[in-house]
Amino acid sequence: MEKLGARIWIARIMVTWGLLSGATAFCTGPYSFMTVRFLLGLAEAGFYPGLVLFFTYWFPDRHRARIVSGFTLALPVAVAAGAPMSTGLMELNGLLGLAGWKWLYLVEAIPTIILGIVVLIYVTDRPAQARWLSDEERAWLTSTIEQECRQIEAHRKVGLLQSFWEPKVLLLALNYLGIVTASLGMLIFLPQIVKQLGLTNMQVGWVTMIPYACGAISMLTWGAISDRMGERRWNLCLACIVSTIGLVIAGLTVGTVWSLVGMSIAAIGFYGSKGPFWSMPPMFLTGMAAAASIAWINSLGNLGGFFGPSIVGWVKDATDSFAGGLYALAAFALMAAVVSALWLHIPRRIAVPKAVAAA
Repeated sequence: MEKLGARIWIARIMVTWGLLSGATAFCTGPYSFMTVRFLLGLAEAGFYPGLVLFFTYWFPDRHRARIVSGFTLALPVAVAAGAPMSTGLMELNGLLGLAGWKWLYLVEAIPTIILGIVVLIYVTDRPAQARWLSDEERAWLTSTIEQECRQIEAHRKVGLLQSFWEPKVLLLALNYLGIVTASLGMLIFLPQIVKQLGLTNMQVGWVTMIPYACGAISMLTWGAISDRMGERRWNLCLACIVSTIGLVIAGLTVGTVWSLVGMSIAAIGFYGSKGPFWSMPPMFLTGMAAAASIAWINSLGNLGGFFGPSIVGWVKDATDSFAGGLYALAAFALMAAVVSALWLHIPRRIAVPKAVAAA
């Protein structure tokens, strides 16, 4: 994306992602399913880190936590809205001779493809190319971003290959691994845990919205607070601690309504961490190093997408309860908090304007 531009690359990701997601409806066995899922991961892998990088082109440092939070708000909102929607699509079972799960994949792929085309038509790669800004606005935004990059590079410029082994990058990846392991481990099994309350499938879909709604509110609030304070590390640490507490509560009360309360608290921490976390790599990296490191952190951290659900599944099979798995996820969230508290000291190299500091 750094070379080709955001417009082309993000559009490519979304269109191929949507096509392959829809193609899942035509899988006929485990081999075709695994092949499509592999290609799907390949197609969408650069989307999230690509957009985090894209924001560094357009938004000065002091705005990034709430910008990332505003974008990432789509995650809990999509899942919250998608839970009952997906349940409803599954009820189309037999319509036009297609199974309900096939309707789910086909219908939910369409918006991604359409929005990919919209991105190709409307997105502007860099502020210097934005004809919808005035000359003064373009000049100010371009010079502000460039000045921030110079301030960071004046202290230390990290090269492309060097960024892969930069200690702070690896520590951010370790922190993110803990967050992703804990969050996906809980969220993948959230419907099954809620199902233990004796609800119908449709009721499960609606009740599952509650933790995501809490996460959405937390994401916007925490991102704004982080920007207002001009602080990232301790906001991230606190979010990880909140997640840990929520998971422990959920484990202690599994099978009751209080487990839903615990998972909602955990979701507040998971999603509240997004803004402060993704504002940290651009604090010490620029250019291709920032592009590579953001993707590298995302790649290593997303290994938690395997570990989290697997751990919960293994413990559930061994103990016939979700409690032990939730405690294990709490340990990963606690690990992320410890990494943040002890090692993620990243000084701000960018001078805060006097007007902002006074506010």
